[in-house]
Amino acid sequence: MAHRLAVSFWNSFSATGLYVGTLFFAASLTPSLLPRTFTTQGILSGVALAAGYGIGVFGRWLAHYMELPEPKERFLQIAKYLSALICSAIALAFLWQAAEWQNSIRRLMGLEMLDSVHPMRTGLIAAVTFILLLAAARLFRLVLGIISGRLRHFVPRRVANVIGVFAAVALFWVAIEGVLFRYALRAADASFQAYNELIQPDTEPPADPYKTGSAASLISWADLGRAGREFIASGPTAQDLEHFGGGEALAPIRVYVGLNAAETVEERAALALAELQRTDAFERSVLVVVMPTGTGWVDPAAMDTLEYLHRGDVASVTVQYSYLTSWLSLLVEPDYGTQTAQALFSAVYEHWRALPENSRPRLYLHGLSLGALASESSTELFEILDDPFQGALWSGPPFASRIWSYVTRQREPDSPPWLPRFGGGSFVRFTNQSNALDIPGATWGPIRIVYLQYASDPVTFFDYHALYRRPDWMNEPRGPDVSPDLRWYPVISALQLLLDMALATTAPMGHGHVYAPEHYIDAWVEVTEVADLSDAEIERLKQFFSMK
Repeated sequence: MAHRLAVSFWNSFSATGLYVGTLFFAASLTPSLLPRTFTTQGILSGVALAAGYGIGVFGRWLAHYMELPEPKERFLQIAKYLSALICSAIALAFLWQAAEWQNSIRRLMGLEMLDSVHPMRTGLIAAVTFILLLAAARLFRLVLGIISGRLRHFVPRRVANVIGVFAAVALFWVAIEGVLFRYALRAADASFQAYNELIQPDTEPPADPYKTGSAASLISWADLGRAGREFIASGPTAQDLEHFGGGEALAPIRVYVGLNAAETVEERAALALAELQRTDAFERSVLVVVMPTGTGWVDPAAMDTLEYLHRGDVASVTVQYSYLTSWLSLLVEPDYGTQTAQALFSAVYEHWRALPENSRPRLYLHGLSLGALASESSTELFEILDDPFQGALWSGPPFASRIWSYVTRQREPDSPPWLPRFGGGSFVRFTNQSNALDIPGATWGPIRIVYLQYASDPVTFFDYHALYRRPDWMNEPRGPDVSPDLRWYPVISALQLLLDMALATTAPMGHGHVYAPEHYIDAWVEVTEVADLSDAEIERLKQFFSMK
């Protein structure tokens, strides 16, 4: 019985599907932007195998549908056994090379070299993933067959098949989106909300009345949320700044408004402005409107470095728009970040522009990841040209960022997409691990915008078009932390980049989507026009943060 089932299962496979699937499996072992573990590699390879197998089966069906000549059954059986041998040899050869491919990335990122990618474990995980996907596909085919079979009693066969496809897709979509997705989303929503409201036992409300969340604050400590309490409680004190730089320093002002602080976006923005006024934030030299990531998190690497550069003479304001992770927030509530960014900027900007020009702070924008995407949409440039803000630093901009996309597409022809030059560098400049902001002959205009991005960041360089064409950033010259062994493969490269996006924050510091504090320093120096620090002092600050 078991033998018959095994033979039947083997005979159900397509030789063409196995050939194409194996090529996809092999290509999935090649490097992409980020290193992988054997678990993530196994899942990726299993998905690639299933995708290739599906394409092969479709090609075989298309040939049959077009009534092309078909080989005899005996030939097909021999071809299937030969394909199994050839496919096994190809898979083993690529598994053998996979460790060196992964090391080509790890070497650039300063990670420990691998001796092996654990081919047995990788292959087992890939096989399980493939079988699960194959089972789902065959279940779909079974449902399609039942529906179209019933319909053939009333309509022509091919019409029944077409209707059956749409009906089966709709049925599966309802099952996945209406049941599994919503249940998982509801569970994730409850989990992230509980995490957002969790107060760690060792985080007490600040005693300083100028701190948000203190007894004098307009916002309660509990309403800040976990990310807000972390933002307010962290950061340098005046004593920290004085100890590092000598002389007098100010305690930086940080204002944070959590989701629970008010009902609407407009109310939260108004509350943020009122808290800025209460803390005398408009008397500082630098004021930064910060958009957080999806969870409400503000990268300390960005804010700490700015506060050290200006000896605490900095005020920053943030309003939370979600407590979901960035990708979930983008999927479920894509407009919330933009609405919050526009409301917050409008409230702050209108008050700021009403102040005397010679005594108001210099105004800047900042955001990381989804925060950069939202911050870009804070305002249209033509709305503020008569009285512009001074600049922006956007780090790890997602590939969907509007201004970033336009500037990258319209870059100067001799500049690579991972470090583009645009308009002579008078309006926007790009930098990465090495300071690339000092462009010979370039002169800044009234607004200074800097993008900090790594060539290995899949959040920035994901490209849907990688499904069928080679992205520009794969061309030579490549970024400093992109593997020289990376190659483009149809479909596979898109799958690799999707996985890279999911793993973006697991990269080592200074690569992927994890931005190092020392790399923020040159960007802030350029954006905020730091002129009272020598090159030696700036280098000392970089060393200080690189060792933290």
